[in-house]
Amino acid sequence: MTFDEYLSYFEDILNNTEAHEAYSTNADYLNYTKLNWSRMNRWLKKFEPSAEMKVCIDNIKDPQHWILITEPWCGDAAHSVPQIYKIVKDNPFIDLDIQLRDTEPFLIDDYLTNGGKSIPKLIIRNDVGHDKVVWGPRPDALQNIFEKQKAEGKPFEEIKEAIQKWYNKDKGEEIQKELTKLLSE
Repeated sequence: MTFDEYLSYFEDILNNTEAHEAYSTNADYLNYTKLNWSRMNRWLKKFEPSAEMKVCIDNIKDPQHWILITEPWCGDAAHSVPQIYKIVKDNPFIDLDIQLRDTEPFLIDDYLTNGGKSIPKLIIRNDVGHDKVVWGPRPDALQNIFEKQKAEGKPFEEIKEAIQKWYNKDKGEEIQKELTKLLSE
C-alpha cells in the first residue's frame, strides 16, 4: 500500500476497531496503536531529513522500490516509518510500498532478524528486483541496547521505555546516518 493508504488503514483501526480482529480482540495492540498514532503524527509534523540525507536521496536517479514491512501496533515503526516516508517522499525515482507483517504475502518470512519477525524492516530493491539494502528493525545503536537489556532479563516494560526515550533523544539521526552509509556502498 502507499503511505497514504497505510495512514487510512491505521486511522480505520482507531475509528472502526471492531472491523480489525487483531485489534478488537487484543487490548494491548489497540493501546499500542493509539500511542503510535500520536508518535507517528508528531514525527510527520516535526521531522526533517538532514542536509546530508537530502543530498543522498536527491542523488538517486535510477528507479528503486523501497518496501517497508510494518504494523500499526509496532512501537519502533511509529518512529521509523514516518521518518523513512519523509526522507523519500519527494524523489520520483523511489517507490515506497508499505506491506503489513501479519498479512499475505508475509514477505517478513524472508527477512527475519535473529530468527524473529521483527519490524519495521526496510528492503531497497533496484529496478529489476534485486535487494540492494536491507535495514531494520531499528538503528544499530538501539538494537545493541535492546539486545543487551533483553539478555540482562530486564522487564519488557522497562525495555520499551528505554527504546522510546532513545528515539526521542536521537530524533532520527541514526537512521539517516545508517541509510546514507548503506545507500553509498
